[in-house]
Amino acid sequence: MSHKKQTLGEFIIENQSSFKYSSGELSSLLNSIRLAAKVVNHEVNKAGLVDIIGAAGDTNIQGEDQQKLDVYANDKFIQTLTKRNIVCGIASEEEDDFITINSQDENHQNKYVVLIDPLDGSSNIDVNVSVGTIFSIYRRVTPVGTPVQLKDFLQKGKEQVAAGYVVYGTSTMIVYTTGDGVNGFTLNPAIGSFYLSHPNMEFPEDGTIYSVNEGNYIHFPQGIKNYIKYCQQEEDDRPYTSRYIGSLVSDFHRNMIKGGIYLYPQSSKNPQGKLRLLYECNPMAFLAEQAKGKSSDGFTRTLDVDPTELHQRVPFICGSKNMVEKAEGFMRNAEKK
Repeated sequence: MSHKKQTLGEFIIENQSSFKYSSGELSSLLNSIRLAAKVVNHEVNKAGLVDIIGAAGDTNIQGEDQQKLDVYANDKFIQTLTKRNIVCGIASEEEDDFITINSQDENHQNKYVVLIDPLDGSSNIDVNVSVGTIFSIYRRVTPVGTPVQLKDFLQKGKEQVAAGYVVYGTSTMIVYTTGDGVNGFTLNPAIGSFYLSHPNMEFPEDGTIYSVNEGNYIHFPQGIKNYIKYCQQEEDDRPYTSRYIGSLVSDFHRNMIKGGIYLYPQSSKNPQGKLRLLYECNPMAFLAEQAKGKSSDGFTRTLDVDPTELHQRVPFICGSKNMVEKAEGFMRNAEKK
């Protein structure tokens, strides 16, 4: 069977053996994410036509106005994952607390927790810019047969067993890893199937794109300011191209394909950084490392950070390995002075 024709479902089954735990469970979990993604994709694509866009009138735990589509995506992913009898708990960026899910035999037999950002970049919906879903999967650490606890979610990123994202763009894609490389699948909307379109995705070691909200430049640490100035200098292959969509999934996706660095540092406005460790940074860092890229807060590898709370924020630098290392060098040098 040629790669062109292989569906996501077939790929999951064919690659079960590379997953170190019970293969059927993970397949079921990834299939439920695939299903929910198709449903959400349908809504995202018609969002411009019906009154599903705009704020829902609620503010989520992060203090951001919730878009109606956020709420819809959140509900769909939670419903789909709950029905599959495989997840013992879900944490969502849209929910204050984690959700405990009992197994169908009522004995808490399920083994996986999912952390999800149901609609990343949702403030872009009403201007028709790509949005995405980010997901992260761990095996529980508390005993099977007991209700899930906070510690099941507060695991270091390096403990992830799978992670990925869906980008709802001109074409809709699922990109994911189970710790054995990164593969991308594109939805054929006519048939409703995802096909392997980007096998073995890897970040180029070097790149010429830097992605940062330069409007916040004045608030950034000196090391980041110095790195941005370096990106703008006329020398060798510089100045680099500045590309910032403001939708993490889209910025990451482009940089992985073309080579680049994404920066969301701490700032005087957001001293801890703004992106969430568990819903955004850890899954993206896992994908980056599996795709031969790198991710840190400028000093510490993202996947080594010990989470202390569900909605923890961290500074985030991620992308092509040599570019991230260069930025880290600027951060360290600025600290010394």
